[in-house]
Amino acid sequence: MTSVNPTDATDAPDREELTWERFGTATRALAETIAADAWRPDIVVAVARGGLTVAGALAYALGVKNCGTINVEFYTGVDERLDVPVVLPPSLQLVDVTGLQVLVVDDVADTGHTLRLVREVLAQHVEECRTAVLYHKSHSVIVPDYCWKPTDAWINFPWSVLPPVAGLPPR
Repeated sequence: MTSVNPTDATDAPDREELTWERFGTATRALAETIAADAWRPDIVVAVARGGLTVAGALAYALGVKNCGTINVEFYTGVDERLDVPVVLPPSLQLVDVTGLQVLVVDDVADTGHTLRLVREVLAQHVEECRTAVLYHKSHSVIVPDYCWKPTDAWINFPWSVLPPVAGLPPR
């Protein structure tokens, strides 16, 4: 795993606070780490939902216009998850990635089960599949190819720290 080792005095020992400003710095540093490896993906595939913003930022920074998503459900609440991750529709059309260099992007490799599932599904069809995350936890079952920062703290992401907007109609 290639990672950047940033430090920030605002991080509490049990909490990692990612602000939108710091997100910009983190994704740029992560893109620079990938570029320094002299590897360029043909497509950036986001693991929805957490990886969507990260993948978009990396795709722009790496100059990759071909983007895709794969929707995986694993977390059902704060520190609550299914027994195993499940790929949900709409699913990525694997014929669209056949033979390509693919960068799979998520926000965190926590347990690593989601990232491992996606890598295993894509590896059967692509020329090469690499993974990138903002954060990697030491207990993850997968070590991503690229990581901005290792941590074992709970992470507050700017896109998920607030509850859904009040007044939404029921499902």
